[in-house]
Amino acid sequence: MTQVLPLQRRAPAARLPSDEPAAYDIVAATETLAQQLAATAVERDRRGGHAAHERELIRASGLLALTIPRELGGLGADWPVFYRSLRRLAQADSALAHLFGFHHLQVAGLLLYGSAAQQQRVLKETTAGSLFWGNALNPADKRALATPTDGGWRLNGPKSFCSGAVGSDRLTVSGWHAETQSLLIAVLPTQREGVAVLSDWDAFGQKQTDSGTVEFDDVFVPHDDVLVAPGTVQTPRATLRSQVAQLIMANLYLGIALGAYDEARRYTREQSRPWFASGVAAAADDPYVQHRYGELWLLVRPAVAVADAAAARLDLALRQGESLGATDRGEVAIAVAEAKVLSHRAAIEVSSQLFELTGARSTSARHGLDRYWRNARVHTLHDPVDYKLRDLGRHQLDGRVPDPTSYS
Repeated sequence: MTQVLPLQRRAPAARLPSDEPAAYDIVAATETLAQQLAATAVERDRRGGHAAHERELIRASGLLALTIPRELGGLGADWPVFYRSLRRLAQADSALAHLFGFHHLQVAGLLLYGSAAQQQRVLKETTAGSLFWGNALNPADKRALATPTDGGWRLNGPKSFCSGAVGSDRLTVSGWHAETQSLLIAVLPTQREGVAVLSDWDAFGQKQTDSGTVEFDDVFVPHDDVLVAPGTVQTPRATLRSQVAQLIMANLYLGIALGAYDEARRYTREQSRPWFASGVAAAADDPYVQHRYGELWLLVRPAVAVADAAAARLDLALRQGESLGATDRGEVAIAVAEAKVLSHRAAIEVSSQLFELTGARSTSARHGLDRYWRNARVHTLHDPVDYKLRDLGRHQLDGRVPDPTSYS
């Protein structure tokens, strides 16, 4: 049954663990949060729904400020640091890591689309209040329409696949403008009059990503909250938002692959029984099992290396500012496409093949090992990987880089 979520009370806004961001240990905070999420991941995956308590753990960690510049009250971490934190959280719980990643995608949108005044106002509010951002932008869904009105715009209609919208404090939203055949992109409080967040996400994986529907009923968006007006021609740097998003996906997939690999390895060492014909006393000593683990690791390890290289290239491009050219932007898209394809394959193959290595008893529901495959299968459907392969092949054949879109 579709449910409209009421205004939720939450704990007082968390402050960063130190007034000096440099004293904040990002690695330690990430590890602590990952362990907290892992402790209840199997149970919560069975239950599904909205993980209100775990979202508060993310808020309390201080990591919502990770990519916000220091001058705006954040930690000012570079993007490779963010992606490593995201990947570690996804090893523990890819659904909650998705919420974390999409919060920072909205931060990236503000940094890439917003004016200096908007960034000052909105991101300082975010850090001061430890605000959690959700997404209602989904460019593929054009049902929410934007129409001009005195002092701003009006939004009407539904928007699907709104990750993190349930329980959020702020939203990045988009509305289709028919006259220009382009999007309005804006920010607004989730509790603004006319905004209804529906808890109707029912996929068999990524169950707690709060990716339901948001409905807009004559919602007013003042000009000051518009990041991208319809018809705006974006600079190469602004179009990097899609690359931030694609590399979030890649690192979520990698987290799933690494989590599945670690869990399978632990199970093989501690619980698997050797096959009678193997002639060994422990499953981990079976040469065929060893061979298969080696094969799977050679799916994971290159994907990690390529994802890290793509993060470094993206970070460098972002630092170029408005001097970034179209060709250099395109090379970032190629690097991210490589990471996306390899991480996709790693997540699907490791999460599926692990059962052949752990044995029949590992399929017991109490272990929850199936969640890795279900999460990978749902998540890797975000956008077709075949188009990434086409882009990569075309680049190899004629040097063409992908045209900037919301997915490339």
